[in-house]
Amino acid sequence: MELIISLIAGAVGGNAVGGIAKNLNMGVIINSIAGIVGGGIGGQILGMIGGDKLTEMAGGAAEAAGGVDIAALLGDAAAGGVGGGVVLAVIGAVRNMMAK
Repeated sequence: MELIISLIAGAVGGNAVGGIAKNLNMGVIINSIAGIVGGGIGGQILGMIGGDKLTEMAGGAAEAAGGVDIAALLGDAAAGGVGGGVVLAVIGAVRNMMAK
């Protein structure tokens, strides 16, 4: 579930950065693909640096009780969105430098 949230948030983050920074925009499809890749990477990095520990400190007892852990979902969404935006920005900047 966490990976899916990260991928969707990455696509949204990539398109958001493409919409805000017009010089980095590469179209909806490429923005989404770059965002999905970045969202997956961002979600994995959050997991490696201790995202589970962070959600436990934020009240991750809901997952143990069988409920939905909102803190974990928000953390995955934030990591995915930021990761998607960063990957799109890097790809857009490289593309712009190569075009010169």
